[in-house]
Amino acid sequence: MPFGFVCKKDFPLLCDLYELTMAQIYFKKGMNQRAVFDFFIRPNKKRVYYVMAGLEQLLYYLEHLRFGKEEIAYLRSLGIFEEEFLEYLSHFRFSGEMWAVEEGEIVFANEPLVSVKAPLIEAQIIETFLINTLQHPILVATKAARCYSVAQGTVLVDFGLRRAHGTDAGMKAARSAYIAGFAGTSNMLAGKKFGIPVIGTMAHSFILAHKNEIEAFKDFLAQYPENAVLLVDTFDTLQGVKNAIKAVKSMGMKHFKGIRLDSGDIATLAVQARKMLDNAGFKDTKIIVSGGLNEYKIKELLEQKIPIDGWGVGTELVVSADVPYLDCAYKLVEYADKPKMKLSPHKVTLPAQKQIFRFESGGEFQKDIIDLFDNSHEGSKKLLQKVMDNGEICYELPSLQQIQECFKHNITMLPKKFLDITSDEPYVPQIGKALQDLCEKLKTP
Repeated sequence: MPFGFVCKKDFPLLCDLYELTMAQIYFKKGMNQRAVFDFFIRPNKKRVYYVMAGLEQLLYYLEHLRFGKEEIAYLRSLGIFEEEFLEYLSHFRFSGEMWAVEEGEIVFANEPLVSVKAPLIEAQIIETFLINTLQHPILVATKAARCYSVAQGTVLVDFGLRRAHGTDAGMKAARSAYIAGFAGTSNMLAGKKFGIPVIGTMAHSFILAHKNEIEAFKDFLAQYPENAVLLVDTFDTLQGVKNAIKAVKSMGMKHFKGIRLDSGDIATLAVQARKMLDNAGFKDTKIIVSGGLNEYKIKELLEQKIPIDGWGVGTELVVSADVPYLDCAYKLVEYADKPKMKLSPHKVTLPAQKQIFRFESGGEFQKDIIDLFDNSHEGSKKLLQKVMDNGEICYELPSLQQIQECFKHNITMLPKKFLDITSDEPYVPQIGKALQDLCEKLKTP
């Protein structure tokens, strides 16, 4: 029975039907001149900023997008596609250009994060996959960044695979969390595929499978003397801490890595556990907590000076519980060298190919200006970089570690009033004069 994993050969059909029905009409009408599409995120009061992620996966898709014999046969079986169009698809490859904001960059609502310039059919067909590939990574990277911004240097680990909305989501979440400052993941496949450090403790089942808690701790310590983090809340948390100390001392060990608290009044228990460990001579033993954590709980506990060294963040991270989706879009902004502008109420788009010009001063972002692509703004940094030319990657892909370092630098540049997780004050990019003039021209009947 098929498990449902998407592999490279499935790429062409991982799209909405209407992408192909529209493409067939474009093909029949000869409408295949150069088009420009922008990907952007609409404003959300719960998110002041976003962290760019997912670009590497998007580039891989574009380089490998092909319609194979099985895919063409399936399309033929639907009875709605003509043979001439199917023949065109059998030779299809993406031949366009793409500009994008680099992964790990801090970005804002309404900014063009990806700009695709390609023949109309090609640019249209990739819409669904492009949105799908960027939306979830940006969502999780942003949630992770909010945790990182309040963690005060304590360690954050992704524990979310089991609660992710599917295996693909779990993989993307682990990568995105690492981009935004997390130290590691419990996800073994993400460790293998992406080189992310894998980190884990033990489950309650390990304790329950033993005769008693002390025996379980001793077995784990014997096998992993340097890396054992003992889960102490299976029965009674404070007794669990005592049993951990007994187990370690009975084995003649002078130190052990840590304990994990997964339930109860974390603030009270962490304070008491710290005293017990210190009094027993284990001042270097770390206290790790997990269970329903998010940026607000982490912030609250650390502001109370609770002695916590690390956090296992799972469910609320991988599903971005407070903002479970991005209102993002991929819109046509230029066709056949003519700017295009959607005028629907509350969903007006900015026409033409554009660039983001960022100004920095005193170690902080000062302002972003969105303007026509070929314009210049002295003293600014252009955020959109050319990453694909003639359907091939023309950009040196950074390592995941380099992307994380980029993020850690960028997050320090965000003014504190926007970094505050309780703030709903938007960072509003300015619209350049040339773009303003074009908008007014297109609005005029």
